[in-house]
Amino acid sequence: MRLSSRNRAAVTFVRDILFMDTIIQQLVNGVTLGGMYALIALGYTLVYGILLMINFAHSEMFMSGAYFGLFTLLFFTDEGMIGKVTSALPWMSWLTPAREFFLGSTFGLILLFVIVFGVAAVLTGLLGMLIERVAYRPLRNAPRLAPLISAIGVSIFLQNAVLLWVDSKAIPFPSIFPVKTFAYGINSLKIFIVVASFVLLIFLDTFVSKTKIGKAMRATSQDRDAAGLMGIDINSVIALTFFIGPALGAVAGIFHGMYYGAVIFNMGFFPGIKSFTAAVLGGIGNLRGAMLGGFVLGIIESLGAGFISTGYKDVIAFVILIVVLIFKPGGLLGESVVEKV
Repeated sequence: MRLSSRNRAAVTFVRDILFMDTIIQQLVNGVTLGGMYALIALGYTLVYGILLMINFAHSEMFMSGAYFGLFTLLFFTDEGMIGKVTSALPWMSWLTPAREFFLGSTFGLILLFVIVFGVAAVLTGLLGMLIERVAYRPLRNAPRLAPLISAIGVSIFLQNAVLLWVDSKAIPFPSIFPVKTFAYGINSLKIFIVVASFVLLIFLDTFVSKTKIGKAMRATSQDRDAAGLMGIDINSVIALTFFIGPALGAVAGIFHGMYYGAVIFNMGFFPGIKSFTAAVLGGIGNLRGAMLGGFVLGIIESLGAGFISTGYKDVIAFVILIVVLIFKPGGLLGESVVEKV
C-alpha cells in the first residue's frame, strides 16, 4: 500500500521529531556523564602536570569517595544503622532527631548534601595524601616505571580492601533527594550534576590561575627544582595536589552513585579508563583540556549509545584513546598544564 504525499510528509515529520528528541536526550546524558568524567580527569592531569606520572590508583579514589559518601549518608538517614549506633553508643542518641531534621525540610536536605559531599571529599583527599606519602614519595627519584607499578599495586590493594570490607554485591544508593522530571529526559538530578560540575571546574581553574597556592602549583609543574630554590615547599604542593584530585574524584563518585543508584567495589575501572582517555583527549597535564575532554567524551559516548548500540559505549572510549594517541598525542589543547608564571 502506497502512502499519499500528505501521509509521507506526516511520517517524515514524526520521524524527524523523534530523531531530534533522541539527540537532545543523548546530549543531556552526555553532558551529565561528561561532568563526572571531567572531575575525575582533573585528578589525572593534576598529578601528571606536577610529577609527570599517571596515577592509576585514581580510579579507586573515585570508588572510595562513593563509599565514603554512601556511608555518611546512611549514618545520618538509615534507621537501622542509627539504631545500631545509638544502642552501642547511647551518647549518639542525637542522631534520631538529626535524621528527622535532615529529611524533614529543604534546608535540612541542603545541609545533608553539604555534609555528605564534604565528608567524602575530605576523607578521600586525606587518603590520597596518605598514598602519596607512603607509595609515591619514596619513589620520586626512581625510574619512571617504579611509581607506575606502585600506582597499579595501590589500585589493586584498595579495590580488594573494599571487596573484603563490604563484599562484592552492589549497595543501593538511597534516593532521598527529590527528583523532578522535565522534557527530553532532563531531570533535577542531571541538572544538579551538570551545574555542580561546572561550578567545581570553574573554581579549580580560578584557584590554580589566581591564588598564591595555585601559582606555586604552576611553578612546581614547570620546574620543580627551580620552584624549590624560590622557596616553594615542593612536598606540600605535591601533597595538596594529591588532596585536590581525589577530593574531586570523590564528588564524581557520589554523582555516579546517585545517577546509577548503586555503588560497587569495582565501579572505578571503566570511569577511570574513560576519564584518563578524557585527560589524554584534552591534553594530559592541561586543566582546561581535561575539562573539555570529559564533556566531549561524555557526549560522544552517549550519542554512540543512542544511535549505534549501548553495547559499544565502553568501546568508544578505547577507540578514541587509540585515535588520539596515533594522530594527536598532545591532545586538543596541548601538553602544557599551565602558562608561565
